[in-house]
Amino acid sequence: MTKHHRSLHNRRQFLQMGVAGVSLFATGLITPSTFAASRAPFDSVADFGPLQPPDENGIMLPPGFRSRIVARSSERPVASSDYVWHASPDGGACFASDDGGWIYVSNCEESRNRGGVGALRFSASGRVVDAYSILDNTNVNCAGGATPWGTWLSCEEFDKGQVYECDPFGQMPARVRPLLGSFAHEAAAVDLQNDCIYLTEDVRDGGFYRFRSARGLPDLEEGVLEIAERVSDANGETLRWHVVPDPLAESTATRYQIESRSAFDGGEGIAVHAGKVYFVTKGDNRIWCYEIETQRFEILYDAETNSNPILTGVDNVVITPGGDVLVAEDGGNMQIVALTPDQRLLPLLQIVGQDESEICGPAFDPSFQRLYFSSQNGVSGRGEDGITYEISAV
Repeated sequence: MTKHHRSLHNRRQFLQMGVAGVSLFATGLITPSTFAASRAPFDSVADFGPLQPPDENGIMLPPGFRSRIVARSSERPVASSDYVWHASPDGGACFASDDGGWIYVSNCEESRNRGGVGALRFSASGRVVDAYSILDNTNVNCAGGATPWGTWLSCEEFDKGQVYECDPFGQMPARVRPLLGSFAHEAAAVDLQNDCIYLTEDVRDGGFYRFRSARGLPDLEEGVLEIAERVSDANGETLRWHVVPDPLAESTATRYQIESRSAFDGGEGIAVHAGKVYFVTKGDNRIWCYEIETQRFEILYDAETNSNPILTGVDNVVITPGGDVLVAEDGGNMQIVALTPDQRLLPLLQIVGQDESEICGPAFDPSFQRLYFSSQNGVSGRGEDGITYEISAV
C-alpha cells in the first residue's frame, strides 16, 4: 500500500471510529471556491481600507465590516443550552456541520483542573443555536490546532502539558496524545501531505517540534517526536531534525534531551499554508517561516529591528486563502495584524478599552465570510469577563 493510500485508509478508519459527519470543507480538503463563485470577504486583506472609529462593541474595523458579540464568559447559558461560556477563552478553530452551519471551538486557559474546551454551534444562517463542552478538567489549555480529519488538538501550557484530541461535535470523548510530547505546549499545525504535526513551546528557551506519524496521519499512536536545530550555510539557514528520545519527559525536559537543539523565545501561534510553516515567538516578537520541501528557514518579521513596530506581542496565528498571515496581539495595541505575501503589515482590527486583555483564537468560518476571536479578559482584565466576537461584511 502506498503512503498516500495508507493515509487515506487511516483517515477512513478514524472517521468510522466515531468522528463522523465532519465536512471535508471545514478541514481544508475542499477549497472555498468549490462552494462560492464570489470572492469571500477574507480572501485577502490587501484592499481593506484604514481602520474606522470604534463601533458599539469597541472594535475598530475597516470600512464595510461589522462586529457582534456571540458569547460572554461566566454570564448565563449560551442560546438554549445549559453551557455557561468558559472563562479565559484562548485558541480556537471552526468546523463545518452537515446542516450547512459550523462549530467554533475555544480553549479555556484556566488552571487547577478548570481548563478545557467549549464549543459554539451556529446554524446555516449564522445564529448561535447551541453550546457545550468537549473537554473538561484539564489545565491551561492555551492554543492548539485543527486537523484535516475534523478534530481539535487542544494544548496544555505547563511543564508537563499534554495534547488532547477533541471531537468538535462532542460525540466522542477527548483522547490524550502522549507521543506529541510532555511540555509547555502552545499550538499545533498539521502537514497532512508529509504526515507531520508541528508544535510550538511557550517558554523562554522553548523548542520547535514536529511529530512524524509512523503509519500515516491521522494515526497518532505510533511515531517519533523531533526537535529542530538551526543550521547555517552560505545560502542562509535550514533546520535539522533530531529525535527526542523520551517524549514523555520522565526524567529530562524534552527541550534538554538534545544538546544541539535551537532555542526559540516563547513559541506561540503556528499554521501551515502552501508548503510552508509559519510560527511566531512572543519573547522576541518575530514571525518565522519554514519551507517544508527545501527545509529553508527564515525570519519574516522582527519587531526589534523596527524603531516603531506596528506588530508586537505576537500570539495566535491564522492564514487567509490569499496567504496573509494574521497575527493576534497579546497586549501591543490589541490588534490583529496581517503580514501580506509582499511583506506589508496591515492592521485588520483593533479592540479599544481592553488594554489588560489579549486577542485569542482567530478563526474563519468554513466559507471565509466570518472571522471569530476572543478578548480573553475583556474590559475588566479578568478571565471571567472574556468576550468572543464575530466579524463579518456589512
